[in-house]
Amino acid sequence: QDAEIVRTRDPQRLASCDVVVDVGGEYDPGRQRYDHHQRSFTESMRSLKPDKPWSTKLSSAGLIYCHFGSQILAGLLGQPEDGPVVTALYDKLYENFVEEIDAMDNGIAPAAGEPRYALSTTLSARVGHLNPRWNDPDQDTEVG
Repeated sequence: QDAEIVRTRDPQRLASCDVVVDVGGEYDPGRQRYDHHQRSFTESMRSLKPDKPWSTKLSSAGLIYCHFGSQILAGLLGQPEDGPVVTALYDKLYENFVEEIDAMDNGIAPAAGEPRYALSTTLSARVGHLNPRWNDPDQDTEVG
């Protein structure tokens, strides 16, 4: 709760961070690195938790949820992490919220073929509007 949030792609600054999410080109939970932007990354909820049915490739949001979602929910609810309430809520939240973020972030269409309408107000689209444009000269959003 007292963490400092740093938005950067500067490798030197990232190296000094305790936890790195969605940048850095590395997935290594042992070192608290949770990025999915490398060609070799193919993890899904099912590949990391074989008892789960979802095979959508995880985004960084999905990685954080996969590794910490149960623990966070248990703390918020005052329930055991492996109890039925936390397990049911964890699964429902993934299936009905986080999986969409994973799919959208990885460019996975919600339907095969031509979409019937534009999805312009998804959570992913709204968050995307907060990021710098791809051609902005300053990609670092941290005011320094």
